[in-house]
Amino acid sequence: MQQPAVCHLPNEDVEVLNSVYGKNVIKLLRIRRDDKKHFIKEVNACVHIRLNSVNEYLHGDNSAVIPTDTIKNIVLALAKCKGIQTIEQFALDICNHFLSSYCHVVYIKAYVQEVPWRRLEKNGIPHVHSFICVPEGIRFCEAEQCQNGRPLVISGIKELKLKKTTQSGFQGFHRDKYTTIPERTDRVLSAELFCKWSYGECQDIDFDCIWGTVHECVLEAFSGPPDCGEYSPSHQKTVNNIQMLTLARVPQIQEIEVTLNNIYYDVTDLKKFGLTNDKEVLVPVEIPYASYTCTLGRKKCLREQA
Repeated sequence: MQQPAVCHLPNEDVEVLNSVYGKNVIKLLRIRRDDKKHFIKEVNACVHIRLNSVNEYLHGDNSAVIPTDTIKNIVLALAKCKGIQTIEQFALDICNHFLSSYCHVVYIKAYVQEVPWRRLEKNGIPHVHSFICVPEGIRFCEAEQCQNGRPLVISGIKELKLKKTTQSGFQGFHRDKYTTIPERTDRVLSAELFCKWSYGECQDIDFDCIWGTVHECVLEAFSGPPDCGEYSPSHQKTVNNIQMLTLARVPQIQEIEVTLNNIYYDVTDLKKFGLTNDKEVLVPVEIPYASYTCTLGRKKCLREQA
């Protein structure tokens, strides 16, 4: 049976609004050996570029296309030649290579995230070549740049799970006929955090130091003083506390976005076993879950951008 001919619009009737392509999930482990002591960075990179033409899309002309396998190989080669001091600098190195090596690349975006390895210690003595993976949040970054433009860098933390067993409540909220939850003055506050922030100028920034400071701000604002904690009236206020403390301590950060995905715990009814349960045995409720996001920026920086 004869197949009907495919109907095409003329290229003159359409306009390409955006076109990017690249390689995702480029995984590598970079080892730097300083005599007996070894240093490691294990990363996962995604690199996408935009060319100055769209002939490959409209006409099937691949003459300008840099194969995605080439993109992967360049990332591996840069890891060898440049090393990975920080993931932010590595992302900037990737951007700089493509924009300086290929005049027909007009835009690049590099995403890099780091596996959270920490050097093993025994009795306070760091091991020379052994490491442990610690679940204290995954560090990631994005760098993007246009031809003849300045790079923009975003750093972040994701998949950081936080919990406190008191000093949290939720009261005074709007009620109508669909509201069934009771007000709470004492509850478990548990959440998975996603946080990212942007800088002004990217020159002379100690990315390691800033990431460590933001990580400390998140933990401090969430938990409060170690001997007594700090009361949280809502997830939203906890988000704001994290942002305000971070902006106060890190002047290089212009804008910060924080998301808390709630992990709800239900108090289990143990009466059928003849037992009381004073919020001692709880069961996590995975879905549905609530999410709270806010982006906060410095007014001075927002005015300058406008």
